[in-house]
Amino acid sequence: MGWLFLKVLLAGVSFSGFLYPLVDFCISGKTRGQKPNFVIILADDMGWGDLGANWAETKDTANLDKMASEGMRFVDFHAAASTCSPSRASLLTGRLGLRNGVTRNFAVTSVGGLPLNETTLAEVLQQAGYVTGMIGFDYYFGIPYSHDMGCTDTPGYNHPPCPACPQGDGPSRNLQRDCYTDMALPLYENLNIVEQPVNLSSLAQKYAEKATQFIQHTSTSGRPFLLYVALAHMHVPLPVTQLPAAPRGRRLYGAGLQEMDGLVGQIKDKVDRTAKENTFLWFTGDNGPWAQKCELAGSVGPFTGLWQTRRGGSPAKQTTWEGGHRVPALAYWPGRVPVNVTSTALLSVLDIFPTVVALAQASLPQGRRFDGVDVSEVLFGRSQPGHRVLFHPNSGAAGEFGALQTVRLERYKAFYITAGKEVPALNSRTNGIISGIKRKSHDSK
Repeated sequence: MGWLFLKVLLAGVSFSGFLYPLVDFCISGKTRGQKPNFVIILADDMGWGDLGANWAETKDTANLDKMASEGMRFVDFHAAASTCSPSRASLLTGRLGLRNGVTRNFAVTSVGGLPLNETTLAEVLQQAGYVTGMIGFDYYFGIPYSHDMGCTDTPGYNHPPCPACPQGDGPSRNLQRDCYTDMALPLYENLNIVEQPVNLSSLAQKYAEKATQFIQHTSTSGRPFLLYVALAHMHVPLPVTQLPAAPRGRRLYGAGLQEMDGLVGQIKDKVDRTAKENTFLWFTGDNGPWAQKCELAGSVGPFTGLWQTRRGGSPAKQTTWEGGHRVPALAYWPGRVPVNVTSTALLSVLDIFPTVVALAQASLPQGRRFDGVDVSEVLFGRSQPGHRVLFHPNSGAAGEFGALQTVRLERYKAFYITAGKEVPALNSRTNGIISGIKRKSHDSK
């Protein structure tokens, strides 16, 4: 009964869809052959331009930039959706929301989550002898839903901690007063509450400590492991303690980036000290920046979506414009992934599931279709193209949740719904907006 309750809890909790698999911390038994370890780090609301290696204006990601120079950087890498729940569910299942049933964000009051008949990446790897762990917004160590939600009672639930940008000539907001960080969230370890309310200012360091402990513990056991680290950064509120010299809003965001970068650096350093040659580290994001938060939102880099913004819309999170789903991505595996390589292959978060399964010498679940592909050949520098076609679903900007509204075909992208309505037919063949994407514009440094 306890095991069933745990499965339901992990599938059903959270506002931003931080849906995580069952975690097996039993480390007895022998490993069948030498299999690689996997560390998947997923940032929240991080813009493509927030990575210094992508965008020269960003100076806050020294550790990630170092990882890029020591591994492979992907400049045409895409989230499976432009908002949290669908994107994360797709990472865990390798399937778009229309297949796995998660097409919109969950709320604190949601009574369901990822359907129990879906098979997660962790469950596949457990069957292949892996120890699996999750650190982030849910289970094994984390908070039960997005940290901007507070409690389910009033006033916490009804007062988000960072209002949207002031409209028109309205009064400007006071970031210190209006963007508070006092949230009545519990911090869980397994099913036990270890702190409530959680101290958001120390949460990043707690995540780093738990992640490094997990890596050390499982490396000592001799069994391969999968560690999934779902970060709270760069979602608002941004609880940072040391602010650099800059306008307050940008100081907060820059300090948050530095804190996240330091957390990732600690995890990578632990991997390098304990299992460097046999651990594949994959860093990426769940969707683009939350433009409605103005100075507390990240950078889309060159993907400003001028056609959309000139009509009063956003080019970022929730939209199918490039800034909504094109995300930073890095791969690091000394001796396997080539050093200091920039890949222009068209790839997706959807590819993580089948690629990790293949590298783990495991088998994909039978009787279901997957939207991602095994991109091992791209990772190892033996192939370049990636996907020829990639679909992007509506994530709340306009139309039906989960509906496929945008399609990439090589260097072209077709939009079928924009700015809240269907666009007029621009030609008889496409019945949509076709835009060309120049490969050279990806690498801005």
